[in-house]
Amino acid sequence: MAPAQLARKGKEKSPRALGLLELAPDGKARLIPITIMVDGKFYDASAYKASPVPLALWSGTVYEADSNGVSQGLFTVGGAVRAGTSWFGDGKWQPAGSAPAKRRDTDTKPVLDQDEGPPKLRRPDAAKSEPPGATPQATAHPSPPPAPPPETKAPAPSDSSSAPPAPSAKADAPEDAPTASSPTANDTDPNRPVLHRGKTETLGSTPAAKAASKGAATTPVAKADRKASDDKAPDKKATQLIPAISDAGGPDPRPYAYDIKPDEDQKFRKKMLALAAEAVQARAKQFVPEPIPPRSAVHTSTSTRKAPKGPEPKFDDIQFRAFDLWNTNEPVFVLGAKAQMPKGVTKTTEADSDLTYFVTLVAKADIYGDLRKLKTNVTDDHHLDETPRLELIDAVDADGDGRGEFLFREVSNTGSVWAVYRAGADQLIPLFQGTPSGQ
Repeated sequence: MAPAQLARKGKEKSPRALGLLELAPDGKARLIPITIMVDGKFYDASAYKASPVPLALWSGTVYEADSNGVSQGLFTVGGAVRAGTSWFGDGKWQPAGSAPAKRRDTDTKPVLDQDEGPPKLRRPDAAKSEPPGATPQATAHPSPPPAPPPETKAPAPSDSSSAPPAPSAKADAPEDAPTASSPTANDTDPNRPVLHRGKTETLGSTPAAKAASKGAATTPVAKADRKASDDKAPDKKATQLIPAISDAGGPDPRPYAYDIKPDEDQKFRKKMLALAAEAVQARAKQFVPEPIPPRSAVHTSTSTRKAPKGPEPKFDDIQFRAFDLWNTNEPVFVLGAKAQMPKGVTKTTEADSDLTYFVTLVAKADIYGDLRKLKTNVTDDHHLDETPRLELIDAVDADGDGRGEFLFREVSNTGSVWAVYRAGADQLIPLFQGTPSGQ
């Protein structure tokens, strides 16, 4: 069992487990146990009470995945799986947006009634309501729509003045009869009144009007949706790593993102890159032998000469994030990047000719906009055994005090471990550091 590590004082007595949810593009998820806090002390969650299964992976344990303090869903552990010396939790993943899916099921129930019930129930109801009020008025209301056509045709039968009274009576009789009995009238007459009924519009207008509208209007929308989905698809190809918390009595999560303006983002990004460049240059000087000055230049005064500025590194894969860990509007910036120095600068041996540097810089801004470095981690791909590199996962409330801590992954030649740091006034304070799994 790993030794306990102290956490900030907390009022809660229930265990608080911290894990990392691995969410694959196909929707499958598994949980990596990281640490569990009991009575204010941190323990390795993969080893704490692992008899035979760690406490953090008991069946039925529910974890809430929080990305930057915002809930993304719930993961319920179904069982524990051991791979070598590592433990993983399999279970059911329920995204935060899955709740509306149940509402859709309830919304689909009336659709079954629309196919048979509503169209047939409404027409008889209208017919039943008409007789008690006044049957002639009901027939008079549907008659106005067909009335205009006969008015235009009125001049033709005007030659026989005796004819008009007869057809008017005949028109009243057939209109009342076919609407209730003959199906042929329902196929033609409902075309006009059906337009006023939302549910029957689709049945009456699909063959002619909507066929053209679907072919002209809906197809470009579908193409636009496909393009939008294609643009978002590449973002979901990689496996997502989301911190997850399991605590029955802990505080509710809150967002840790700092609301930074675009101009401030560019200003602090440049300052962080300048500090990162100095750190990489200092690291590169460790592999460059100091030149021996010639004898003639020994007695020359160097006080008036300025030290030449070293070559600037080229950064790649820059990740810059701003956090408000204490909810006090005091930003803490984290910069992670890869860097390479110009060729020939670090060429001491053939092995060190082309080094890729990894830099992780954490700094805090004061009220004047100046940066105070809390932690600087610089290493290269040839010396990971001496200095592991830090990869920021996210900010998470590991100890349940309502304030955020940083979850890092430390990568070395032998593998990777998880580490939790608290941001202090002048430095990052380590709260927990896992042991290598031996993978």
